[in-house]
Amino acid sequence: MSDTARTIDLVTVGEVLIDLTQTGVDERGVPTLAANPGGAPANVAVAASRLGTKTAFVGCIGDDAFGALLRNTLENDDVDTSGLVVHETIPTTLAVVTVDDSGERSFSFYRRPGADICLERAAIPEALIANAPILHFGSVSLTDDPSRTATLEAAKDAKAAGAIITYDPNYRPALWLSEEDAVRWMREPLGMVDVLKISDEETALLSGFEAPDAAAEALTAKGIKLVLVTLGPDGVYYRYAPKDGGEVLTGTVPGFKVQVADTNGAGDTFFGAFLSKLCKRENGLAGFTADELEADLTFANRAASLTTSKPGAIPAMPTLEEVEAAL
Repeated sequence: MSDTARTIDLVTVGEVLIDLTQTGVDERGVPTLAANPGGAPANVAVAASRLGTKTAFVGCIGDDAFGALLRNTLENDDVDTSGLVVHETIPTTLAVVTVDDSGERSFSFYRRPGADICLERAAIPEALIANAPILHFGSVSLTDDPSRTATLEAAKDAKAAGAIITYDPNYRPALWLSEEDAVRWMREPLGMVDVLKISDEETALLSGFEAPDAAAEALTAKGIKLVLVTLGPDGVYYRYAPKDGGEVLTGTVPGFKVQVADTNGAGDTFFGAFLSKLCKRENGLAGFTADELEADLTFANRAASLTTSKPGAIPAMPTLEEVEAAL
């Protein structure tokens, strides 16, 4: 086992791509776009790294200028890239992110094909998976093979090796053949997940229930220990249901009001911040009290709010010092 594998606290698996993000309009009314590094699992790795966690990212980029930019971005934020694969012929995936007057996003993708879906299980370093204390992934890599199989198999292998499995099923309708196809594959990993983060827009897709409390109850009944339902500026609803006979905890932790530049990367910053706290717990997911859990979620909410106050995803993510100062 390498020294790197021994020291990694969090491994994220999935897509890394370029978010061509709208930054405004020129004097003729033409939208202007910035090439921001993005991709939810990569975002989580960077967010946690900036908050003091040793992270590694596993994914696939193209052999092009955008791919080089993504590698440099990860490495500049001290994210281990030993699991970053370069595809020789398929270009780095692009997402165009437009923003409305309230800061809400809409996405379109240049991805058929795109390098992010070309990740193969055989290309993932075994040491990263076998020694990951926490392994995180999302649902974008579940839209197509070979990345679907690679992601699911990596998560199963990490689970078998004792890792905590965390999952954030970001629903992007443009990437799926149909809503039915999305529901099928977004629900596929739930049986092995320990911590699930979903937005209030995804509760029905994942559980069949729209209300956060009903959705979280249904999902913890499947064996998930902690369900976090993000509520935008209103914070997060949580349900903690340990399987060791401990007390079930539920509640809502309020968010922080800020002037929103855009919301891109906010959920990833939230989850990266929460996982940075989870990495430091000696007992992992066991033994949370309500005060402990809510303190960690308050920290995560604050980190997310700071990201929304600046444009872009990775470029806007705060450092530990910035979050602590804001708190």
